Amino acid sequence: MSERTPLLHYRLSASVNESGEHRDTRTGRDEDEHRSPAAVGRKPASKQPPKLNIFFGVVIPTLLSMFSVVVFLRIGFVVGQCGLYQTIAMLLVAYFIISMTVLSVCAISTNGALDAGGAYYMISRALGPEFGGSIGIMFFLANVCGSALYVLGLVEAMLTTFGVPEDGSSLSASRYMVLPTGYWWSLLYGTVILLLCVLVCLIGAHIYAKATFLIFIIVIVVLGTIFISFFIVPFRTVQLPGHRNASIGPTSANFTGFKLDTLMGNVQADYTVDYTTGVMMSFATVFAVMFNGCTGIMAGSNMSGDLKNPSYSIPRGTITAVIFTFVIYNLLSILISCTCDRVLLQQDYGFLTDINVWHPFVTIGVYSSTLSAAMSNLIGASRVLYALSRDDLFGRFLSPAKHTSSSGNPWVSVLISWFLVQLVLFSGKLNTIASIVTIFFLLVYAAVDLACLALEWASAPNFRPTFRYFTWHTCVLGIIGCAIMMFLINAIYASASIAFMLLLLLLIHYLSPVSSWGCISQALIFHQVRKYLLMLDVRKDHVKFWRPQVLLMVSNPRCSVGLITFINDIKKSGLYVLGHVQLGDLDVLPSDPLQSQYDSWLSLVDHLNIKAFVNLTLADSVRHGVQHLLFISGLGGMRPNTVVLGFYDDTPPQDQLQDSALPICRFSESAAQVDDPENQSDPPFHFPPVRGGVSVGRDGKSLGPQEYVCIIADAVKMLKNVALVRYFGEFDRTQSLQGSVFVDVWPVNLLRPDSAAYVDTCSLFLLQLACILNMTRAWQKAKLRLFLCVEEGRSLKGTEQKLKHLLKDLRMKADICTVPWDSQIALHWQRQTRSGKIEEMESEEDGVEDDKEFANSFPSNTSRVSDEYLQAVNKLILDQTLRPPAVRFLYLPRPPADTSRYHDYLHQLELLTRNLGPTLLIHGVTPVITTDL
Repeated sequence: MSERTPLLHYRLSASVNESGEHRDTRTGRDEDEHRSPAAVGRKPASKQPPKLNIFFGVVIPTLLSMFSVVVFLRIGFVVGQCGLYQTIAMLLVAYFIISMTVLSVCAISTNGALDAGGAYYMISRALGPEFGGSIGIMFFLANVCGSALYVLGLVEAMLTTFGVPEDGSSLSASRYMVLPTGYWWSLLYGTVILLLCVLVCLIGAHIYAKATFLIFIIVIVVLGTIFISFFIVPFRTVQLPGHRNASIGPTSANFTGFKLDTLMGNVQADYTVDYTTGVMMSFATVFAVMFNGCTGIMAGSNMSGDLKNPSYSIPRGTITAVIFTFVIYNLLSILISCTCDRVLLQQDYGFLTDINVWHPFVTIGVYSSTLSAAMSNLIGASRVLYALSRDDLFGRFLSPAKHTSSSGNPWVSVLISWFLVQLVLFSGKLNTIASIVTIFFLLVYAAVDLACLALEWASAPNFRPTFRYFTWHTCVLGIIGCAIMMFLINAIYASASIAFMLLLLLLIHYLSPVSSWGCISQALIFHQVRKYLLMLDVRKDHVKFWRPQVLLMVSNPRCSVGLITFINDIKKSGLYVLGHVQLGDLDVLPSDPLQSQYDSWLSLVDHLNIKAFVNLTLADSVRHGVQHLLFISGLGGMRPNTVVLGFYDDTPPQDQLQDSALPICRFSESAAQVDDPENQSDPPFHFPPVRGGVSVGRDGKSLGPQEYVCIIADAVKMLKNVALVRYFGEFDRTQSLQGSVFVDVWPVNLLRPDSAAYVDTCSLFLLQLACILNMTRAWQKAKLRLFLCVEEGRSLKGTEQKLKHLLKDLRMKADICTVPWDSQIALHWQRQTRSGKIEEMESEEDGVEDDKEFANSFPSNTSRVSDEYLQAVNKLILDQTLRPPAVRFLYLPRPPADTSRYHDYLHQLELLTRNLGPTLLIHGVTPVITTDL
């Protein structure tokens, strides 16, 4: 009796076949040789190999990958266990699953030029370096393990036929038992076979490419003899494997030829114990075994670099190979069901050797296909490793693999792959490794489906594959099918493989490789953001869900680092835009000067670790530029509702991006050390140097107080909340949050002492922002202090109780501090009457009735207060606490309607906030607080 090989060995080793390494090998190699010169800096080969057509480049590699030893040793097992009906059903389901992936492969391969790396190249260029690199490593490891499995499988097949049993029993009835057996002998045979494969790989993939056609001819001839044998071989009794015990069952079975009784006995399922493993078979286990022989569909895509016309060849060649193998598997299933009795199919998986017209034919087919698979897996592994190293996804770790010979052969990658294959040979564990390898390849197929699905869902205009016979439904079905098969083969190994892939993904993401491939995630994010922005209806806004959406005007980021990081704390997951106005006229400029500045601004955003957008504009004045930004910033329902401006004063700015005395305030809670080497390696920012003088909105040019107040008035007219920030030039959040931290809130309009209202829109807006700041993780330990200014004679206790009740309704925690300010009020009323008379006389002298009408339509909530009063109030604020607060929130009155009073208005604000430390003057125009559920 001819050789018998345990089913599980062939079953699982064949699963490695799916890797499609055959094709990978040659493809990846030549493709890499073509592209690698530019990436690695070596000289291209003087003579490039000729390009391949559909038959030699796609059909042959795919057929060899899908057939291998499966067609010789697995079909009988499937039919014997499942019967003809279930076998055909299994083939239909299996080919439906792989056909979904074939459609994805065809779509991606016809959407542009493919480079070396096959599946890795397609996935990495579509899904980005993180996902592509993790799949590439798994693809490489699968090829390495696959090569080892085929070598061990070939050794086992040889020992089954020619090996001398170590004990008295015989694994088979071989008449040529000349090879010593044992672990070390098997390792020696495997090492010799592997050295043969390595020699071929080191010489060049073109040798294996030439041998591919010869191997294909051998496989086709063997298949031809098998089909002929069904028709010309007469009735024959076949002895079952010699190690079977006669007391357990029959020792022989029959090849009956075409008989109706034989067919009827094989149409129904009859699951029994696998005689090679002792495991009871079921539909799921047999389906998992059979599915391994239906893979290898990506051989053509891996040959893209060697094809004359990849976009034409890959779809047609792959689909042709899939249809051909499907027909062959179904024909063999039907012929086996009609000619072989059930016992033969269930108890002898190598029966095709015994019924063949010449027994050695099948043995030759098994040996040749297994050897070619081992060699192609080794070459494929080296090409994937070379592609990974060339993309620099793992830095210097894989840099040695970039080295190539003068002809472009990546010999270092070949040696590394050979070394790893040799390590796997020491394990000798076929079953476990083969299952993992099968799952790895299924993960690769699922990733290809995912890549195609992502490209389809992103609706990118440049995704225009010439192969159009696919939809997102086929991609989803392919992903689901691969996932089901992974868990059907082995749920534990499938879960571990996915976890390993995610670990690699996180590792590559941490390494942050730089690539110019483009990332599909950006296209998907754009697609989804656009869809949800359209759904964000401003007409459905409600005060319950209000959040600050801030436009921070930045003159020069070098002196605004502290302010930028502070505003990031009060945005409460809202929109945050850094706005900048550059003075200029596009008519007289050769190009837009802002385009070259965006990279520096975005680098600043990354450097400070804030979540902000950048919006730059070119205008003839700062006021017009701010108007532009207020009109156009944001999109749809996401538009700034609050504008933040730096205060207009004479404080000289300081460069916080270079001055080592000012540590950069990062968005982390740990203090940044000045001498930290990380701070010394800060990325360069191409911002203009800081200049002395007032600079609000312009670089190096003074902004007049009139124009500054006009900007505030414009924002109020546009129903934007306004915040003026002062003394944030040296603000360091890390230092401010050390020890006891207080945030002081003064919700009264200090420029109108005759108004004692604490519950107007502006006051509530003030409370809301202070509460939002206190909700931030870094500021949670800060205590809010609400200062209540009272006069003698008024109900102090009643006012305080009302304010406490209001805070309770608003779910705000704050300490209420009462502040008597009778002396300050007295200073105000002493001059109020005289100031009113002077104002009335000036108004009568001007006689501008129109201005008065406009003032009535746009009343101011400021009054004419004396400098003495403002200085007294400023001192009152400073004297309230022994320890200064981290931040103060003050009420900002609306600018006066009379533009001639803008200078006085700004002067009042300057006196009020002088030397107060980090202070926010806030004016709210929209309701932001509700007590409703």
